Amino acid sequence: MIIYRDLISGDEMFSDAFKVKESENGIFFEVEGKTVTRTEGFDDSLIAANASAEEATEGNESSTISGVDIVLNHKLQETGFDKKQYMTYIKDYVKAVKAKLQETKPDRVESFMADIQPEVKKILGNIKNYQFFTGESMNPEGMVGLLDYREDGITPFMLFFKDGLEIEKCVSAMKWERLDTFLKLQSVPAGEHQYATVHTHSLDF
Repeated sequence: MIIYRDLISGDEMFSDAFKVKESENGIFFEVEGKTVTRTEGFDDSLIAANASAEEATEGNESSTISGVDIVLNHKLQETGFDKKQYMTYIKDYVKAVKAKLQETKPDRVESFMADIQPEVKKILGNIKNYQFFTGESMNPEGMVGLLDYREDGITPFMLFFKDGLEIEKCVSAMKWERLDTFLKLQSVPAGEHQYATVHTHSLDF
C-alpha cells in the first residue's frame, strides 16, 4: 500500500486504496471516494463478567457515523475558508511548498509556480462548492484538501496538491521476503517485524 502524506505536517492524507489520478498539468492528485455509513461500538468480550445486564447493555451501545471514506479513513479534519481567508492561506502554503522544492527538486520550481496560479484562480472562483480538510494534526501550515462532488451530486472526490505530498510505501508480511536484502543492509532482523516502511521525501515529477 502507498500512503500519501502531507510534506509539511507529516499527516496521512489518502492512500492508493482509492482511485487516484493526476491532473493534466500535474498540480493535483484527484482522489475519488464514496459516501459511507459505519457503525462503531464496543465488543461484548470487553465487558466485565460481573457487569449487570443493564450495565452491559449501556456499555455495548453502538453509534453510526456517516461521511466520505477518504476523510474517515485518514482522520481528516474539516475546516472553513471564505475567499479572502483562502487567499491568505494559499499564498503562505505555496511559499512553503516552493521552499521545499528548492531543496529537493529545484528544476520543478518554475513549472510549479506557473501552473499553480491558474488553479488557485479556479478554486477561488468556485470556493462555495468546496469543503476543506486538513490532516489529523490540523497543522495550519499544512495542506488543505478540497472536497467536491461529481455532476451526479453523489460521487465525492478530493483534490490534493501533488507537490505538497511525500510517499510512504508499506509492505505487508506476505511480501516480506522481497525486502530481506533491504533489511539486512539496514541491520534489521527480518523476523522481528511484520511490516516495513520505506520513506521518500518527495514525489518523482
